[in-house]
Amino acid sequence: MSRSAHPAGPRHADVLTDGHYSAPPADLNALDPKVWAHTVGRDADGAVTVGGLPVTRLAEEYGTPAYILDESDFRERARAWRTAFGADADVFYAGKAFLSRAVVRWLHEEGLNLDVCSGGELATALSAGMPAERVAFHGNNKSPEEIERAVAAGVGRIVLDSFQEIVRVAHTAQALGKRQRVQIRITVGVEAHTHEFIATAHEDQKFGIPLAGGQAAEAVRRALQLDGIELIGIHSHIGSQIFDMSGFEVAAHRVVGLLKDIRDEHGVELPEIDLGGGLGIAYTSDDDPREPHEIAKALTEIVTRECESARLRTPRISVEPGRAIVGPTAFTLYEVGTVKPLDGLRTYVSVDGGMSDNIRTALYDAEYSVALVSRTSDAEPMLARVVGKHCESGDIVVKDAFLPGDLAPGDLIAVPATGAYCRSMASNYNHVLRPPVVAVRDGEARVIVRRETEEDLLRLDVG
Repeated sequence: MSRSAHPAGPRHADVLTDGHYSAPPADLNALDPKVWAHTVGRDADGAVTVGGLPVTRLAEEYGTPAYILDESDFRERARAWRTAFGADADVFYAGKAFLSRAVVRWLHEEGLNLDVCSGGELATALSAGMPAERVAFHGNNKSPEEIERAVAAGVGRIVLDSFQEIVRVAHTAQALGKRQRVQIRITVGVEAHTHEFIATAHEDQKFGIPLAGGQAAEAVRRALQLDGIELIGIHSHIGSQIFDMSGFEVAAHRVVGLLKDIRDEHGVELPEIDLGGGLGIAYTSDDDPREPHEIAKALTEIVTRECESARLRTPRISVEPGRAIVGPTAFTLYEVGTVKPLDGLRTYVSVDGGMSDNIRTALYDAEYSVALVSRTSDAEPMLARVVGKHCESGDIVVKDAFLPGDLAPGDLIAVPATGAYCRSMASNYNHVLRPPVVAVRDGEARVIVRRETEEDLLRLDVG
């Protein structure tokens, strides 16, 4: 294999990236449907369109950077999950992926439930009209105020994460004259094949009560003894961005084993089991996620088989897709500011956003795709690194990707699959203003989360 140098950096096939050789795609103007929302395409002028609107028009009207969210795609994916699991299971959208009042209304209309993990997320859900009984409240350290608000509102379930929380929720419910439905989150000792920071079912981490050593069994004993709570099931979440279903199989085996022990010790068969979320999406063409109907079939078969083996009634299954619904529905639209070739290495393409609107690359070493979207190009590909405007060398949006060699300041580029966690984890680092979220559907666009202003920034600074 060979490497080809150019004044603007490597431009041909077989260039070295991250220690291995990688070739550019055959057509840089093509848009892989795995990583883009379903209505994305190109118009006759070569500009990328979403929901029938060209990104050039969206950039002109709403500015850049901006999160562009395909509402039709979001609704289609939500329906696919609801349909795949059917009426005998529950689908809870994981609000931490991205939440706004518009999203809450879409979920309500499409028949999904919602899980939240903070008082702010709960407030958003309730303010947008989501019935409280369709809300689950998560979190490893819920404050007394958050617990009281959740119980008073009548949320459908609170997922208990510690021995202290079992008592707190029970006492709060009793004080309010209520009996709160709860699940206990356990850690089952499964090492999900994902990044260390988003693997959540091994024992050495902050979430849940370990199954090992009898701690989960003791948590169940205490929960069953308290009048203020009704234990309805067990919750397990093994991680995020997972493609391999084998981890869920091991987790289900261990959760059902606990259900059997509960039946044998207490004479109680808990009616629900929540297997969490964490199913992966395609960030690059190399990713190959499963469809919702495949996931539903696999999880249902796993739980049914395990329960039959343990001679248990099959409990009602819940799942919590967040990223799998909203992740592919949005892309981040940027304007190129500078193009800096490093001879024999790569070209640094700086955009008007960065780690303040997408921290995942710096935090998780996440990989993304990127495309020139304001026009097409027949120029030879160059190896590029898309970076932000922040004063950090780690301010990288896309580590290595091929872009047209004639890329210039003023061009628009877009990073797909940024619907999950990018806006949720956005910051004001360097006092940069957070971008808007613009929803597009059937040729119309509207802001569902507006761009921050300097007035917003200064309003919190009381001096």
